[in-house]
Amino acid sequence: MKVNYKISALKLFWILLLIWCQTTIFSQEKKLPNIIYILADDLGYGDISHLNNGSKIITPSIDKLASEGISFTDAHSNSAVCTPTRYGVLTGRYAWRTWMKSGVLWSYDKPLIAKKRETVASLLKKKGYATACIGKWHLGLGWQKNKDSTINFKKTIKETPNDIGFDEFYGITASLDIPPYFYIENRKITASQISTINATIGKGFWREGPIGNDFKHEDVLPHLTNKAIKYINKQSKRKTPFFLYLPLPAPHTPILPTPEFKGKSNAGEYGDFVLMVDNVVKQVEEVLKINGISENTLLIFTSDNGFAPAANTQEQLAFGHTPSKNYRGYKADIYEGGHRIPFIAKWPSQIKKGITSNQTICLTDLMATTAAITKTELQANEAEDSYNILPVLLDEKLKNPIREATIHHSIDGVFAIRQGKWKLIFGAGSGGWSYPTKKETQNLKLPLLQLYNLETDASETTNIAENNPKIVEKLTILMKKYVDNGRSTPGEPQKNDTETIILPKK
Repeated sequence: MKVNYKISALKLFWILLLIWCQTTIFSQEKKLPNIIYILADDLGYGDISHLNNGSKIITPSIDKLASEGISFTDAHSNSAVCTPTRYGVLTGRYAWRTWMKSGVLWSYDKPLIAKKRETVASLLKKKGYATACIGKWHLGLGWQKNKDSTINFKKTIKETPNDIGFDEFYGITASLDIPPYFYIENRKITASQISTINATIGKGFWREGPIGNDFKHEDVLPHLTNKAIKYINKQSKRKTPFFLYLPLPAPHTPILPTPEFKGKSNAGEYGDFVLMVDNVVKQVEEVLKINGISENTLLIFTSDNGFAPAANTQEQLAFGHTPSKNYRGYKADIYEGGHRIPFIAKWPSQIKKGITSNQTICLTDLMATTAAITKTELQANEAEDSYNILPVLLDEKLKNPIREATIHHSIDGVFAIRQGKWKLIFGAGSGGWSYPTKKETQNLKLPLLQLYNLETDASETTNIAENNPKIVEKLTILMKKYVDNGRSTPGEPQKNDTETIILPKK
């Protein structure tokens, strides 16, 4: 009996050791959060009722997200337009360091993100994450061509999000008004037949181009949302964490609210479409709760730039709605309305409820933050413009700002640098579509530099550059340093892909 007892005890020891090892490994896996990044398209800072008391669009789901997490009042996209912002989100690097100095990519442009460059997706994949992009890409694809140089839509697409870290990709090429109009699953379009759709005008605007037989513009947002919900359901049953990059095609034109949402806002069809975006947040929240994974999921909601004038600015103002709140300008502009955006994060097991932060942050900060979460050391040639905002998310008491300074960029390629209350713009006018445009400045005697004190003049009405030469000099030197060093974060200097000119000669 004594011998048998010792054998049983030994067996028990090994069983307990095995259980402990499995539990420890499992618990370590579970420490890494799921990460969901919802990127709205052309949603203004003032379009969220949580951030704008005067908003005519009430966004209950986004407001609830803010009440259960942290909301930033001074968050910025790294560009005032789509493509360069998305480059910054995924790489942690300003897009103007590439060949793209202005504008956005078009229908059949090649990928902007180089295969060799580390992205948020490739970083997380190395840490054991399942990674997926579901939604609007707009960063270029490797379409194959026929002998006559036309695009062969039936051939495998050589370069897709699958080449830069995403296990799965399901989405559309670019904005809903830019052809071709296809769903793409990994490297192939899903359509069995292709035809041509005519251009439209107004809020329902889209350009003429190829369209798949399974593609209807008004169904795209619900369809992509359903795909995202199915992905979350699938991944919730697995032990490994997942990263879902969910770039929405709304409320960018064409503005197409479904019957369920028509007439439900106080700001016309645009307001109704924003409510559909709000409903996406609601659906994501619900599926996380149903699957019991809310507590350890970092859910971020933000926008790629400010409100788009194509949604009819004057109509919104007539409704009494202020899509940029009290900030000057809109999408494409170097002014605050072009790049100041909503940014809300929820992570119940880590982020306290109902926090508001006035820290200046940028969408390029995602990569350094995910690196911190996963305890990954970034290399010198990675995430050159990305700051770790995890301490802010966790409500740590900080003596200094997270970012030394932030660079803004307009559709025309106009730069601005922001540090504390000061914002220096290297150009005359808006740098975008608002008055005064580049063409309008040619007939106006405007100074080439604009300096604003955002503490006392948030609406950027009074240029005080002439009266503050020392501030202008200080910020100009810092801007030049950021360009010359190939980075705006501490670290070994890097090279930009092409030459960058801060202030072209008049």
